[in-house]
Amino acid sequence: MDNEDSVIEHKVYARVGLLGNPSDVYYGKTISFSLANFCATVKLRPSEELLIQPHPKHDLVHFHSLHQMVDRLNTEGYYGGVRLLMAISKVFYTYCKDNDINVHDNNFTLSYDTNIPRQTGLSGSSGIVCAALNCLLDFYNVRHLIKVEVRPNLVLAAEKELGIVAGLQDRVAQVYGGLVYMDFSKENMDKLGHGIYVPLDVSLLPPLYLIYAENPSDSGKVHSKVRQRWLDGDEFIVSSMLEVANIAKEGRTALEERDYTKLAALMNRNFDLRRLMFGDEALGALNIQMIEVARKVGAASKFTGSGGAVVAYCPEGTSQVKLLEDECHKAGFVIQPVEHFPSRLNEIDLKTLEMN
Repeated sequence: MDNEDSVIEHKVYARVGLLGNPSDVYYGKTISFSLANFCATVKLRPSEELLIQPHPKHDLVHFHSLHQMVDRLNTEGYYGGVRLLMAISKVFYTYCKDNDINVHDNNFTLSYDTNIPRQTGLSGSSGIVCAALNCLLDFYNVRHLIKVEVRPNLVLAAEKELGIVAGLQDRVAQVYGGLVYMDFSKENMDKLGHGIYVPLDVSLLPPLYLIYAENPSDSGKVHSKVRQRWLDGDEFIVSSMLEVANIAKEGRTALEERDYTKLAALMNRNFDLRRLMFGDEALGALNIQMIEVARKVGAASKFTGSGGAVVAYCPEGTSQVKLLEDECHKAGFVIQPVEHFPSRLNEIDLKTLEMN
């Protein structure tokens, strides 16, 4: 049963929230794209028993000393990817059972690898979950039975099992691949159970740059107070979040018209609104410094997610890019050109989209 021909392998790439985030969890609109610079890989092998295989680096349980263990926990945290693989396996099985989708009784071994930097707001956890879901869809031959639009919900449900606070945007970007415009209006969410997702041509994007810190602050703490204020009907938060959502709508038009001056202004405004809503303490000094480094040379910049990394655009071209690179190196930040990954929807997925 260990024949290499029977091994199923899927890669899922990191993602960049280009415009509209974090309005996806507030019935808003966003534009995101797949970042080919980094990816998570999951392999599924048929096996006699069901095994979730620990990663030799990310799921360490063997250490040379107590000091090494504590140092590792301080830098990497307590959790690796095993819990993510277990959670999506449970969510997948439950969904199939609840929707009368028959799955066979054969067992498998799941293993994973990833080079997506931790805590950079590049969707490393959901990348592992999404890649595992793709493996399960193919192993059980049910890809045609689970709508493309529903799969991001399954990825998010697995993360919620583990107490991870997030929205659908990242999962949509990683399920669909490429460049995607997303409308999470309340009407859509209540009626369909998911948003309306429109793939766009990745060639509409101008050259972009990724900036991140090798030792970033936690990207999972910035939603808390704002969400409660939004639920309480805070006028400033509600109106600001509506503006953030509208930035994505305007951004789609700007991209389609290749109006990159407008795109730059929208990127900057997106971050400025986030900063006003969340405050500097929640965003973190290191994250704000990345934005300021980009703006120092006139580049447009905003978070890729909720912190840890920044996407930047240099409207003045190569000379400005060189200035940005120099400033990033001085500040100790990593900078690299964004590599795009095209849509990952295959023929089966496209047919299910057409049917729906």
